[in-house]
Amino acid sequence: MTTRIQTEQTMIALVTGAAQRIGKAITEHLAAKGWDVAIHYNRSNREASTLAEKLSHGYPGQRFMIYKADLLCDHETENLVQAVMETMGFPQLLINNASVFDRSTLAQTSTSFFDRQMTVNLKAPFILMREFINRCGKGMIINMVDTRISGNREDYAAYTLAKKSLWELTKMAAAAYGPAVRVNAIAPGLVLAPEGKDEQYLRQLAADIPMKRPGGLKPILDSLDYLLRNEYLTGELLHCDGGQRLL
Repeated sequence: MTTRIQTEQTMIALVTGAAQRIGKAITEHLAAKGWDVAIHYNRSNREASTLAEKLSHGYPGQRFMIYKADLLCDHETENLVQAVMETMGFPQLLINNASVFDRSTLAQTSTSFFDRQMTVNLKAPFILMREFINRCGKGMIINMVDTRISGNREDYAAYTLAKKSLWELTKMAAAAYGPAVRVNAIAPGLVLAPEGKDEQYLRQLAADIPMKRPGGLKPILDSLDYLLRNEYLTGELLHCDGGQRLL
């Protein structure tokens, strides 16, 4: 496999869960901004391969490579940053986007269910942040959390607790590793309809929030640009939720 020699101008991003939904939009957006992107996936091999091929045709001077890792497996998670370094070079940007989003109240949550939510939504980002900080030494980390962290609803108890903890981890890392590594977070709200639901379902939910409509992907991409552009921001959380957190 041939790789391009990394220069000071080469921008490399690692995006987890990059083959679908928000991760795909982020990957396409970064590609349009001139980034080479390491596209992480677990089960979405076909989607990841199709995306990499599409972007390679659209941006022939850039590289888009796919990397499989099951974030429930510590060993695979621990090796992901190193795999990117060996084939693409040192990433300057890590976006922890991959997550599992499953409903269960506190009383209904089994130990195995809790462990799955915590491993993918908190432990895996922790490991990837650690590897990025130790191996790359500088750059930026963006963690995708959720506007649910502002409240205490228990309908997605383990998921919400994991995302609350990821925001705390974001602040901890920002305080410890600046200025070399900036660490920030984005909290989406009603952006995309859940799997199995349509846009009408999303609009019905949005009728109760201050902005009265779903946000779509653009607010997330605008927030990403803002965090990348403003080099004095670290430990920051941008809510892309149309005011949902205020309720």
